[in-house]
Amino acid sequence: MGLEQKIMADLKTAMLARDEASLRSLRAVKAAILLAKTSEGAGGELKEEDEIKLLQKLVKQRKDSLEIFQQQNRTDLAQKEVEEIAVIERFLPKQLSHEEIKAEVSRIIAETGATSPADMGKVMGAATKQLAGKADGKTISVLVKELLAK
Repeated sequence: MGLEQKIMADLKTAMLARDEASLRSLRAVKAAILLAKTSEGAGGELKEEDEIKLLQKLVKQRKDSLEIFQQQNRTDLAQKEVEEIAVIERFLPKQLSHEEIKAEVSRIIAETGATSPADMGKVMGAATKQLAGKADGKTISVLVKELLAK
């Protein structure tokens, strides 16, 4: 079963259960997928890796909003973002832990022969490709900087 079918099945379940947080989140995901499928050049289809990138983008948007709402002490709006993040993350591949990402980045640094911060671009290119869908780009970047600075 494809990602879109899983989302539709969960949407139906959420409707029957009257689960407002899931409904709100799944409708946003469904709308984003529909928009991406009908955008110019998409040809009406999305590959699974494109769906995952789309979901990651939606989670990132919500995390950014969450940060702003927390700074503004808007706990009501922050709670909605937390709920939506939790629902969307159910459809993403399991994220690697900080230690697992660090180990992978160290391995990539060794593979590429990087020795200084000047090699960051080379390492980031390989790391983002190998860790796509499994780790946040911001986390990867921070770890690459940290490990190359040693």
